[in-house]
Amino acid sequence: MSPAPLLLADLYLYPVKSLGGFWVPSAEVQGRGFRHDRRWLVVDAAGQFMTQRTTPAMALLHLELAHNGFIIRHISRPELKALLVPFEPTGTRTQFVTVWDDMVFAVRGTLEQDQWLSEALGQSCRLVFMPDVALRSADGGEAPGLVSFADAFPFLLIGQASLDDLNRRLEHPLPMNRFRPNLVVSGAAPYAEDSWQDFRIGELTFRGVRPCARCVMTTTDQLTAERSVEPLRTLAEYRKVGSKVLFGLNVVGPGAGTLHVGDPVRVLDAEA
Repeated sequence: MSPAPLLLADLYLYPVKSLGGFWVPSAEVQGRGFRHDRRWLVVDAAGQFMTQRTTPAMALLHLELAHNGFIIRHISRPELKALLVPFEPTGTRTQFVTVWDDMVFAVRGTLEQDQWLSEALGQSCRLVFMPDVALRSADGGEAPGLVSFADAFPFLLIGQASLDDLNRRLEHPLPMNRFRPNLVVSGAAPYAEDSWQDFRIGELTFRGVRPCARCVMTTTDQLTAERSVEPLRTLAEYRKVGSKVLFGLNVVGPGAGTLHVGDPVRVLDAEA
């Protein structure tokens, strides 16, 4: 019996860093990652980036794709009218914002967007956009190319078999949205992606940089914002290297192209 082919099983976009993402049948690759992926960011009153690490309530803000942008809904507060955000801002107000150690030039969203997010999250915050002129190096300059407001890399890849293996070890299986991948590949052995260096998806060549160290965000239920010890407790039993718990692969890619769900995946070079 021949092994199952490697396929791109799922594609996900996260237009606003740390808010909900959505599945797409195809995605346009750009130099910073997928078009529209993590180009928007929520910052506090001091311009510091906000994530579910410190604000788990952000998990309750789910996104839906719209014709010319996306819709943000607060899933536990239906009385809060949904917010429509265009793919790119319409205003001209700018500011510098802080993401980890990077100071990044950004375009402000509207006052309506700021007020909606402040009401939804219970604190003063703003919505900002990364324009094409903003320069932010991938992995703080350690990896080639630019990156959006993602933590450090343009893409995160996870093998479906890796999640399946983890779920067999858990009392309560978890959905893929706990790990926020852009690329999900089927047909590989569990954790095979750890070793991938050069690989092709469709006609585009990508490079795996290193496995992804996971944080407390993975313990946040994306429907309730409640936290538990899983999956980090179980992952630490067999996926801990030094002080880091690893799950998924950080990836850099080409500057242009398009991916489609169902594209074949071919590993060109892998570590022994």
